[in-house]
Amino acid sequence: MKLLDFSKYSSIKIGPTVKIKIIDKIKKENESYTIIGGANNLLVSPNPPKLAKLSKSFDYIYQKDNLLYIGGATPSGKILSYAKKNDIAHFEIMQKLPGLLGGIVKMNAGLKEYEISNYLLYIKTINNYIEKDNIKFSYRYTNIKNIIYEAVFKIEKGFNYKLFKYFENLRANQPNLPSAGSCFKNPKGYYAGEIIENCGLKGYQKGNAAFSKQHANFLVNLGNAKFQDALYLIELAENKVFEKFKIKLEKEIIIL
Repeated sequence: MKLLDFSKYSSIKIGPTVKIKIIDKIKKENESYTIIGGANNLLVSPNPPKLAKLSKSFDYIYQKDNLLYIGGATPSGKILSYAKKNDIAHFEIMQKLPGLLGGIVKMNAGLKEYEISNYLLYIKTINNYIEKDNIKFSYRYTNIKNIIYEAVFKIEKGFNYKLFKYFENLRANQPNLPSAGSCFKNPKGYYAGEIIENCGLKGYQKGNAAFSKQHANFLVNLGNAKFQDALYLIELAENKVFEKFKIKLEKEIIIL
């Protein structure tokens, strides 16, 4: 077990100091824990469930038989660097996409039509290797319930620098303040940021938590923001958007 301060560790810099389990071996008992990964899309309450993270033993990348094996605790930046160095295609989406591979796969992260599931072959869980065809993927969603220890991809040559730059430009409007990334998923046919802004919430502040003045779908920490203030804003946006547009916003941020 290890003490972890979420006000320092999480990307939104909100949360308590709690004991977490460090997982260095694949065991059934691990499944009773909630995996925090890099805590890039988490809002951790003062009373979270049992938490754990994968150890550095799951931070690796290697090639074998034209397949790329990546450990669940491998950071996106490391994957991007490896793909560039080895001229491997389809990992351009890792540009400015924070997180560890396990969370990126579980959330089916990406940008627009470019999602990590497009290039996935297998994941490794407590139930060994599972083919992509046996997993349900959709926009920012998978039905994966078990811990992701590894993912396997087919190697295709040709790192695309044009695509890399495109993703860099798309993310240029994201705020630099501590945040948990996009707060809500884009409803079908809409952009969450636009409808939140149309409800007058862009820049709206409660305590030191606020919807960014730069991008209304980013919940940001202006300095020592509290969990309750962040939660208040999330619920306020859900209620206002439903009142005005009759749209039920679906959270992308995960509240523990």
